[in-house]
Amino acid sequence: MANLASIAMLAELDGLLLVDKPVGISAHDVMKAVKTRFNLVKVGHGGTLDVTASGLFVLLLGNATRFSNVLMNGDRSYRLTIRLGRETDTNDRAGRVIAEKPFSGISREALDSSLAEFRGDIYQSPPAFSAVKIPGHEGYEIVQTPEDEVRRERMVHVYRLAVTDFALPIVKLDVSCTKGASIRAIAGGLGHSLGCGAVIEDCRRVAAGRHRIEDALPFMDVLKLDAVDFKGRVIPTAEAGLR
Repeated sequence: MANLASIAMLAELDGLLLVDKPVGISAHDVMKAVKTRFNLVKVGHGGTLDVTASGLFVLLLGNATRFSNVLMNGDRSYRLTIRLGRETDTNDRAGRVIAEKPFSGISREALDSSLAEFRGDIYQSPPAFSAVKIPGHEGYEIVQTPEDEVRRERMVHVYRLAVTDFALPIVKLDVSCTKGASIRAIAGGLGHSLGCGAVIEDCRRVAAGRHRIEDALPFMDVLKLDAVDFKGRVIPTAEAGLR
Protein backbone atom coordinates (compact mmCIF):
# COMPACT_ATOMS: atom_id res chain seq x y z
CA MET A 1 0.00 0.00 0.00
CA ALA A 2 1.37 3.40 -0.96
CA ASN A 3 2.27 5.64 1.97
CA LEU A 4 0.86 9.15 2.35
CA ALA A 5 3.91 10.79 0.77
CA SER A 6 3.66 8.53 -2.27
CA ILE A 7 -0.06 9.18 -2.60
CA ALA A 8 0.55 12.94 -2.50
CA MET A 9 3.33 12.62 -5.11
CA LEU A 10 1.11 10.71 -7.52
CA ALA A 11 -1.87 12.98 -6.96
CA GLU A 12 0.16 15.87 -8.38
CA LEU A 13 1.22 14.01 -11.54
CA ASP A 14 0.40 15.56 -14.93
CA GLY A 15 1.31 13.68 -18.06
CA LEU A 16 0.88 10.65 -20.30
CA LEU A 17 1.10 6.97 -19.46
CA LEU A 18 1.52 4.56 -22.38
CA VAL A 19 -0.20 1.24 -21.68
CA ASP A 20 -0.20 -1.94 -23.76
CA LYS A 21 -3.83 -3.04 -23.35
CA PRO A 22 -4.57 -6.77 -23.72
CA VAL A 23 -7.56 -8.29 -25.51
CA GLY A 24 -10.56 -8.95 -23.27
CA ILE A 25 -10.49 -5.87 -21.06
CA SER A 26 -12.20 -2.60 -21.90
CA ALA A 27 -10.38 0.71 -22.13
CA HIS A 28 -12.64 1.99 -19.36
CA ASP A 29 -11.60 -0.85 -17.06
CA VAL A 30 -7.93 -0.08 -17.71
CA MET A 31 -8.50 3.54 -16.71
CA LYS A 32 -10.44 2.55 -13.61
CA ALA A 33 -7.83 0.02 -12.46
CA VAL A 34 -4.91 2.43 -12.86
CA LYS A 35 -6.81 5.24 -11.14
CA THR A 36 -7.71 3.00 -8.19
CA ARG A 37 -4.31 1.30 -7.86
CA PHE A 38 -2.39 4.59 -7.69
CA ASN A 39 -5.02 6.76 -5.97
CA LEU A 40 -5.15 9.20 -8.89
CA VAL A 41 -7.60 12.09 -8.97
CA LYS A 42 -8.08 12.57 -12.72
CA VAL A 43 -7.52 10.00 -15.46
CA GLY A 44 -8.57 10.39 -19.10
CA HIS A 45 -7.43 8.95 -22.41
CA GLY A 46 -6.25 9.98 -25.86
CA GLY A 47 -8.49 7.65 -27.84
CA THR A 48 -10.35 4.51 -26.82
CA LEU A 49 -9.59 0.97 -27.96
CA ASP A 50 -12.05 -1.87 -28.58
CA VAL A 51 -12.26 -4.62 -25.98
CA THR A 52 -11.43 -7.11 -28.76
CA ALA A 53 -8.27 -5.19 -29.71
CA SER A 54 -4.89 -4.95 -28.02
CA GLY A 55 -2.10 -2.43 -28.10
CA LEU A 56 -1.31 1.18 -27.39
CA PHE A 57 -3.70 2.97 -25.05
CA VAL A 58 -2.66 6.47 -23.99
CA LEU A 59 -3.78 7.48 -20.49
CA LEU A 60 -3.86 11.15 -19.50
CA LEU A 61 -3.21 12.00 -15.87
CA GLY A 62 -4.07 15.16 -13.96
CA ASN A 63 -4.15 18.37 -15.99
CA ALA A 64 -3.06 16.45 -19.10
CA THR A 65 -6.69 15.35 -19.45
CA ARG A 66 -7.45 18.75 -21.01
CA PHE A 67 -5.44 17.66 -24.06
CA SER A 68 -7.69 14.69 -24.74
CA ASN A 69 -9.12 16.15 -27.95
CA VAL A 70 -5.64 16.97 -29.26
CA LEU A 71 -4.53 13.36 -28.90
CA MET A 72 -7.80 11.94 -30.19
CA ASN A 73 -7.32 13.90 -33.42
CA GLY A 74 -4.00 12.18 -34.09
CA ASP A 75 -3.34 9.46 -36.67
CA ARG A 76 -3.26 5.78 -35.68
CA SER A 77 -1.52 2.65 -36.94
CA TYR A 78 -2.59 -0.98 -36.57
CA ARG A 79 -1.43 -4.51 -37.33
CA LEU A 80 -4.35 -6.64 -38.48
CA THR A 81 -4.90 -10.33 -38.95
CA ILE A 82 -7.90 -10.96 -41.20
CA ARG A 83 -9.58 -14.26 -42.03
CA LEU A 84 -11.13 -14.54 -45.49
CA GLY A 85 -14.17 -16.70 -46.21
CA ARG A 86 -16.28 -15.71 -43.22
CA GLU A 87 -18.73 -12.96 -42.34
CA THR A 88 -19.94 -12.00 -38.85
CA ASP A 89 -22.36 -9.34 -37.69
CA THR A 90 -19.51 -7.38 -36.06
CA ASN A 91 -16.86 -7.90 -38.78
CA ASP A 92 -14.61 -9.60 -36.22
CA ARG A 93 -14.26 -13.04 -34.64
CA ALA A 94 -16.34 -12.06 -31.59
CA GLY A 95 -19.52 -11.71 -33.64
CA ARG A 96 -22.17 -14.18 -34.80
CA VAL A 97 -21.20 -16.01 -38.00
CA ILE A 98 -23.71 -15.12 -40.71
CA ALA A 99 -21.98 -16.66 -43.74
CA GLU A 100 -19.13 -18.96 -44.78
CA LYS A 101 -17.94 -18.55 -48.37
CA PRO A 102 -15.26 -20.07 -50.63
CA PHE A 103 -11.92 -18.26 -50.50
CA SER A 104 -9.44 -20.64 -52.17
CA GLY A 105 -9.68 -18.79 -55.50
CA ILE A 106 -8.56 -15.47 -54.07
CA SER A 107 -5.17 -14.52 -55.52
CA ARG A 108 -2.62 -12.06 -54.22
CA GLU A 109 -3.32 -9.93 -57.30
CA ALA A 110 -7.06 -9.84 -56.50
CA LEU A 111 -6.27 -8.88 -52.90
CA ASP A 112 -3.96 -6.05 -53.99
CA SER A 113 -6.61 -4.77 -56.40
CA SER A 114 -9.30 -4.75 -53.71
CA LEU A 115 -7.05 -3.08 -51.14
CA ALA A 116 -6.54 -0.15 -53.51
CA GLU A 117 -10.22 0.75 -52.96
CA PHE A 118 -9.54 1.46 -49.28
CA ARG A 119 -6.51 3.74 -49.57
CA GLY A 120 -6.57 7.51 -49.61
CA ASP A 121 -9.76 9.48 -48.95
CA ILE A 122 -12.65 7.06 -48.44
CA TYR A 123 -16.19 7.31 -47.09
CA GLN A 124 -17.24 4.97 -44.30
CA SER A 125 -20.34 4.18 -42.30
CA PRO A 126 -19.96 2.65 -38.82
CA PRO A 127 -20.58 -1.14 -38.66
CA ALA A 128 -24.15 -2.14 -37.75
CA PHE A 129 -22.95 -4.05 -34.67
CA SER A 130 -20.01 -3.94 -32.27
CA ALA A 131 -18.73 -6.24 -29.53
CA VAL A 132 -18.78 -4.97 -25.93
CA LYS A 133 -17.32 -6.80 -22.91
CA ILE A 134 -19.91 -7.92 -20.37
CA PRO A 135 -18.80 -6.88 -16.85
CA GLY A 136 -18.04 -9.92 -14.70
CA HIS A 137 -18.28 -12.38 -17.61
CA GLU A 138 -15.88 -14.02 -20.05
CA GLY A 139 -17.84 -13.27 -23.20
CA TYR A 140 -18.94 -10.27 -25.20
CA GLU A 141 -22.30 -8.68 -25.81
CA ILE A 142 -23.19 -7.70 -29.37
CA VAL A 143 -24.56 -4.16 -29.37
CA GLN A 144 -26.39 -2.63 -32.31
CA THR A 145 -25.19 0.74 -33.55
CA PRO A 146 -28.02 3.32 -33.61
CA GLU A 147 -29.59 3.40 -37.07
CA ASP A 148 -28.94 7.11 -37.58
CA GLU A 149 -25.21 6.54 -36.96
CA VAL A 150 -25.03 3.60 -39.39
CA ARG A 151 -26.49 5.78 -42.14
CA ARG A 152 -24.08 8.65 -41.44
CA GLU A 153 -21.10 8.44 -43.78
CA ARG A 154 -17.88 10.21 -42.95
CA MET A 155 -14.71 10.75 -44.91
CA VAL A 156 -11.49 9.38 -43.47
CA HIS A 157 -8.01 8.94 -44.89
CA VAL A 158 -6.01 5.72 -45.05
CA TYR A 159 -2.32 6.49 -45.55
CA ARG A 160 -1.07 2.93 -45.65
CA LEU A 161 -2.76 -0.42 -46.19
CA ALA A 162 -0.07 -2.98 -46.90
CA VAL A 163 0.03 -6.78 -46.94
CA THR A 164 2.65 -8.23 -44.61
CA ASP A 165 1.65 -11.88 -44.99
CA PHE A 166 -0.62 -13.81 -47.38
CA ALA A 167 -1.41 -17.43 -46.46
CA LEU A 168 -5.06 -18.22 -47.22
CA PRO A 169 -7.37 -17.88 -45.45
CA ILE A 170 -5.21 -15.53 -43.34
CA VAL A 171 -4.09 -12.10 -44.51
CA LYS A 172 -1.97 -9.80 -42.37
CA LEU A 173 -2.06 -6.05 -42.95
CA ASP A 174 -0.41 -2.89 -41.69
CA VAL A 175 -2.82 0.06 -41.55
CA SER A 176 -2.16 3.75 -40.90
CA CYS A 177 -5.14 6.08 -40.91
CA THR A 178 -6.72 9.23 -39.57
CA LYS A 179 -8.94 9.58 -36.54
CA GLY A 180 -12.37 8.08 -37.03
CA ALA A 181 -11.39 5.40 -39.54
CA SER A 182 -13.19 2.15 -38.74
CA ILE A 183 -10.92 -0.88 -38.95
CA ARG A 184 -14.00 -3.12 -38.80
CA ALA A 185 -15.45 -1.30 -41.82
CA ILE A 186 -12.22 -1.79 -43.76
CA ALA A 187 -12.27 -5.54 -43.03
CA GLY A 188 -15.95 -5.86 -43.93
CA GLY A 189 -15.51 -3.79 -47.09
CA LEU A 190 -12.53 -5.86 -48.18
CA GLY A 191 -14.50 -9.07 -47.73
CA HIS A 192 -17.36 -7.63 -49.78
CA SER A 193 -15.01 -6.46 -52.53
CA LEU A 194 -13.37 -9.90 -52.75
CA GLY A 195 -16.76 -11.62 -52.64
CA CYS A 196 -15.72 -14.08 -49.94
CA GLY A 197 -16.29 -12.14 -46.73
CA ALA A 198 -13.65 -11.24 -44.16
CA VAL A 199 -13.41 -10.86 -40.39
CA ILE A 200 -10.78 -9.46 -38.05
CA GLU A 201 -9.00 -12.22 -36.15
CA ASP A 202 -6.65 -9.87 -34.35
CA CYS A 203 -6.25 -6.10 -34.19
CA ARG A 204 -3.31 -4.44 -32.47
CA ARG A 205 -2.76 -0.69 -32.30
CA VAL A 206 0.93 0.04 -32.65
CA ALA A 207 0.94 3.85 -32.84
CA ALA A 208 -1.18 6.83 -31.87
CA GLY A 209 0.10 10.22 -32.93
CA ARG A 210 3.80 10.41 -32.03
CA HIS A 211 3.60 7.54 -29.53
CA ARG A 212 4.59 3.94 -30.28
CA ILE A 213 3.73 0.57 -28.76
CA GLU A 214 7.44 -0.09 -28.13
CA ASP A 215 7.34 2.58 -25.42
CA ALA A 216 4.25 1.18 -23.68
CA LEU A 217 4.19 -1.08 -20.62
CA PRO A 218 1.85 -4.09 -20.50
CA PHE A 219 -1.24 -3.35 -18.42
CA MET A 220 -0.59 -6.01 -15.76
CA ASP A 221 3.00 -4.78 -15.37
CA VAL A 222 1.72 -1.24 -14.82
CA LEU A 223 -0.35 -2.46 -11.87
CA LYS A 224 2.75 -4.05 -10.30
CA LEU A 225 4.72 -0.78 -10.22
CA ASP A 226 5.45 1.00 -6.98
CA ALA A 227 4.79 4.73 -6.71
CA VAL A 228 8.32 5.79 -7.69
CA ASP A 229 8.50 3.53 -10.75
CA PHE A 230 4.99 4.55 -11.76
CA LYS A 231 6.00 8.21 -11.67
CA GLY A 232 9.02 7.35 -13.81
CA ARG A 233 6.76 5.91 -16.52
CA VAL A 234 4.69 9.09 -16.82
CA ILE A 235 5.71 11.39 -19.69
CA PRO A 236 5.46 15.02 -18.54
CA THR A 237 3.04 17.10 -20.60
CA ALA A 238 5.77 19.37 -21.97
CA GLU A 239 7.92 16.40 -23.10
CA ALA A 240 4.89 14.93 -24.86
CA GLY A 241 4.62 18.04 -27.01
CA LEU A 242 1.45 19.22 -25.26
CA ARG A 243 1.28 22.77 -23.93
